[in-house]
Amino acid sequence: MKESNFLPDISTHDYFCKFLLFFLLSQTEKYYSMLKEERQKYILDQVHLHHRVLLNDLSDSLNVSIDTVRRDVKELDSEKKLKKVHGGATSFGFMTFTKDDGNIYLKSKKISIAEKTVSLLSDGQVILMSGGTTNMEVAKLIPKKLDLTVFTPSLHVAMALLDHENVEVIFLGGKLLHEAKFAVGGTVVNALAQLRVDMCILGTGYLDAQFGLTEFDWEVIQVKQAMIRAAKKTVILTVSDKLHSVQKYKTCDMTAVHTLVTELDPSDPMLDAFRSFELVLV
Repeated sequence: MKESNFLPDISTHDYFCKFLLFFLLSQTEKYYSMLKEERQKYILDQVHLHHRVLLNDLSDSLNVSIDTVRRDVKELDSEKKLKKVHGGATSFGFMTFTKDDGNIYLKSKKISIAEKTVSLLSDGQVILMSGGTTNMEVAKLIPKKLDLTVFTPSLHVAMALLDHENVEVIFLGGKLLHEAKFAVGGTVVNALAQLRVDMCILGTGYLDAQFGLTEFDWEVIQVKQAMIRAAKKTVILTVSDKLHSVQKYKTCDMTAVHTLVTELDPSDPMLDAFRSFELVLV
């Protein structure tokens, strides 16, 4: 009887198995590398958009463990792409931006918002301004001949406004947050209780039609709520990227807002959820 030709060649079989194992491992490594790359891009986008993010929020959004997020943040910190802080991360611009900073995230959108906001100002007004990169753009674009009195708890905004000789700048001092350079605490809140200004211009962290303006820093919220109470009308500035986002603590409902300024055309469908409120879309 002839010997069967169907017996496997052991050496060929081993080679094929090794090749298959190597291929699967390389694809798995490539897959997880891609996941990591996508995670880190998301983290950076969130940090640049909101200036500061919490590890718990990132973990929930990405549906991964907080240890995984912590490792990603640590790696991005070592690459100088963000700053790792207790419980989260901040953008470098959040801590160090200046009026001439050309590395502002979504800068063209923020300039568009600032241009619209400046058109709402008029001679002799007394206004309140919060902090943030969009308000910094507003401060830069205020016409040199415009007479204003501006109260602000933001050290960054106060310094930027000093370039305008016709703007009287009153810094609302208190406990200064190291990263945001924003004053908080009872001293600021009590000072705001003595004011009744024409307009409050607020930057946003998170904005949603149903949940209103929200933040994750309780001390900042106390100051922003006092700013709203101190103003005849409140103007909210936000890039469209922050629309329909929510955080843990509420600053105010949309019913407390008089004007919403975005870079969008007021007829844009992204703003449809806000049309049921009695506010002006700019």
